[in-house]
Amino acid sequence: MSDIGQKNMIDQSRPNHDQKVIIRCRPFKSIIEAFATCCRQKPSSPALEDTEPILGTTVIGTIYGYRKAHVSFCVQEDSRNPPLFLVELAIPTYLLVKEMRSGLSRIALKCEKGKGEGGPLFSEPVWSMYCNGRKVGFAIKRPISEIDRHILHLMQSVSTGAGVIPTDSKDADEDELIYMRATYERVAGSCDAESFHMINPDGAGGHEFSIFVHRA
Repeated sequence: MSDIGQKNMIDQSRPNHDQKVIIRCRPFKSIIEAFATCCRQKPSSPALEDTEPILGTTVIGTIYGYRKAHVSFCVQEDSRNPPLFLVELAIPTYLLVKEMRSGLSRIALKCEKGKGEGGPLFSEPVWSMYCNGRKVGFAIKRPISEIDRHILHLMQSVSTGAGVIPTDSKDADEDELIYMRATYERVAGSCDAESFHMINPDGAGGHEFSIFVHRA
């Protein structure tokens, strides 16, 4: 995908939805490296426990965050639609980067059912978070903010890519916003279980990354 727009700084106090930013997209096999700002080696693709073909709808999944702030995961039916699911994960962006460098292929978000039948799965406010089976803390569902809207607007024309968006913050921890966006296969196992599997547009088999959401 070609570069789009002109490179501008994100004004965190006054989001300007007319601003555009250069987003340099790289081959899909280098997306995790681009997100991690590390070398261009081909990432490993650990096999998932379930090797059956995945049939479901496709959605846009975006992982983004400032380097030392907690990273967010946003699911949209289309890049121009509001989020179906927006959750702040349990770890800061730089730790997620570290996990990906080490071969992270699976995040699980789990919660317990309350009394009664409960509401929609994505309405649950708090989730226990696991990276490759290891508990790392709690993820929190949150409403979309003006800054979120601005970030998603900047990436509206991007379907697959990873990189860095500069900001005008004087705080060194918030001088760059790292993002990774891809198409995911959305699989609804039941009203209490869904999963999102990153699709490789190169046509190769397997998944680079998956997120599982489960209520029990």
